Amino acid sequence: MTEVKYWAALSRVPKLGTVRFRKLEAYFGDLKHAWNAGLADLKAAGIEAGTAQEIVAARPRVDPDGELMRLQQAGVRALTWHDSEYPARLKEISDPPPVLYIKGAFQPADQRSLAVVGTRSPTSYGREVAANLTGDLAKNGLTIVSGLARGIDGIAHRAALDNGGRTIAVVANGLDIYYPREHEQLSCQIQEQGAVVSEYPLGVRPDPRGFPRRNRLISGMSLGTLVVEAAEGSGARWTVYHALEQDREVFCVPGSIFSPASRFTNRMIQEGAKLVSSHTDVLEELNLTVVTRQPELPLFQESEDPEEMALLNHLDGEPLHIDDLRRNADLPITSVSTMLTMLELKGMVKQVGCMHYVRIREAAPAYGV
Repeated sequence: MTEVKYWAALSRVPKLGTVRFRKLEAYFGDLKHAWNAGLADLKAAGIEAGTAQEIVAARPRVDPDGELMRLQQAGVRALTWHDSEYPARLKEISDPPPVLYIKGAFQPADQRSLAVVGTRSPTSYGREVAANLTGDLAKNGLTIVSGLARGIDGIAHRAALDNGGRTIAVVANGLDIYYPREHEQLSCQIQEQGAVVSEYPLGVRPDPRGFPRRNRLISGMSLGTLVVEAAEGSGARWTVYHALEQDREVFCVPGSIFSPASRFTNRMIQEGAKLVSSHTDVLEELNLTVVTRQPELPLFQESEDPEEMALLNHLDGEPLHIDDLRRNADLPITSVSTMLTMLELKGMVKQVGCMHYVRIREAAPAYGV
């Protein structure tokens, strides 16, 4: 807690992003020394003269202890990228925020998350599709990530909450500000069943330039992005572009060829995005399975057979032919075939056609069954 106040204080310095935070850490070891450093040392750390002067100029107006107190009074926590609660998948992107502000909490289950985004002005078709798809995905254990905006974002958050699921809202302002104002109550509900997060310090008001950057976090903490209605100029396109850069899956709901609200999604499908007509399309593409609750069986069976576990270690999310698996594991084909059958029954592997197998991620719990 002593160290985080300096991270929070430095996050108020303009232009001090991922690259410069890393330079400060590499040179000073901890950010307390960076906060108190002189111009010469800051420049020696690789910080440009203008930014170094801004750090020094911030000290009279930004008090690290006061910053920490303001956060506590607002019910906001600051996570650095060294905190265990900081989303692991978000650390993988090229420019993760050094400080992530949060109301609510992350849970391990949030590793199974899907971004759902779209237009702020959906048609009745878009509203129905977003609510139904998101509700089904939430029932199947996916955490829904979106941007708390009007339209599809708000519908997605509400559908997740209404179906007993978790949801995360990523906003482009300080967490002491509610934007849009009509989503204040929704924001509070999300904090109870998930989290509201931002890379912006308290008091920062929403700015149009901040939304495209905010969208990299929505896609960055998700396994994939599902777009429900988006015109060619929609802000949702930035989430898709970020998802592609981050090597995340992109899913799109098709729409009428006559509807401007579906021009971007239809084009993305033409260019290779996965067409989605049911929540099972998403689950199958992500190698997520639903295991129905049965009294006599656990929700997700772990294998206790060491040979099965050894074989499982040769599989991942990429399809592997049984002959290649046999060679890699150096086992007879009959043994491999038998073990694969048992692992399929236990919900740990899946045959995806032509004797190719993939390892299935931890099964998502089936709610309400």
